[in-house]
Amino acid sequence: MTRPWEADASASFARRLGKSAQELNHTKDDDGCPDIWELDNGDVVVIGRDMTDAYARRLPAGVTVARDERLVVIPGDMLRSAKPDIADA
Repeated sequence: MTRPWEADASASFARRLGKSAQELNHTKDDDGCPDIWELDNGDVVVIGRDMTDAYARRLPAGVTVARDERLVVIPGDMLRSAKPDIADA
């Protein structure tokens, strides 16, 4: 079965959305920094802590994480800082 949407691994990083982990004081160096990026095809990459196992048994009704997906967590202020960079629907 084909999914309605599939990630395109050939897409390139186009621009950071919001502020970097360094700007938000969420890291002391370049190792393990959460981040949000827009790809050149319009998709979005979120880099965060893999919390799939921690949340697996308490997902809300109707929420699933496929075997090839991971649930990641990023700081809330990082997403809020990206709001001006995200177009309205």
